[in-house]
Amino acid sequence: MRSLFEAGKLLLVDLASTFFFLILFLLTKNVPLSALLGMALGVAQIGWQFARGKPIDAMEWISLFVVLASGAATLLTDDPRFVMIKPSVIYAIVGVAMLKPGWMNRYLPPVAKELVPDIAYGFGFVWAGLMFATAVLNIVVALNFGVVAWAAFMPVFAIVSKVALFLICYAAMRLIGARRRRAQPIPALS
Repeated sequence: MRSLFEAGKLLLVDLASTFFFLILFLLTKNVPLSALLGMALGVAQIGWQFARGKPIDAMEWISLFVVLASGAATLLTDDPRFVMIKPSVIYAIVGVAMLKPGWMNRYLPPVAKELVPDIAYGFGFVWAGLMFATAVLNIVVALNFGVVAWAAFMPVFAIVSKVALFLICYAAMRLIGARRRRAQPIPALS
């Protein structure tokens, strides 16, 4: 269970500035404030890791770049339609990054890397598919519904779909890993 929480924590840290932006936007309806504070959180996260001498993963750099680029564009346009479409760009970029084989290894404990690397490999592509599907759904909702409907629906769908897939991945890898461990031969005693 500790592995579940550790992997969930890493995912939340990677997506924190995006969720922070969405929550602030829902609470304040203030695009510039939400964008600035979301950007500040993204920079602070990377700065904190850099100051502590921790390695910064490629997904973290991509996340920071997307947060800064989309935040700057939001500030320049102050257009709610851009805010509504912007997550589709983010999801598409993240989906492309998730097409990299083995990207999930960062989130796996050593025992999972030993027992179910093939399952994690496959689920990496399932995650990419979810990102692309979410991008398309976001465009459909943004273009066919108002700001209030979009702001109420998309954050809920985004969170619920990712949590559901995370739990499915965890359960599948744990179940298959346990079966594989039981099927391993018992080492002979000397």
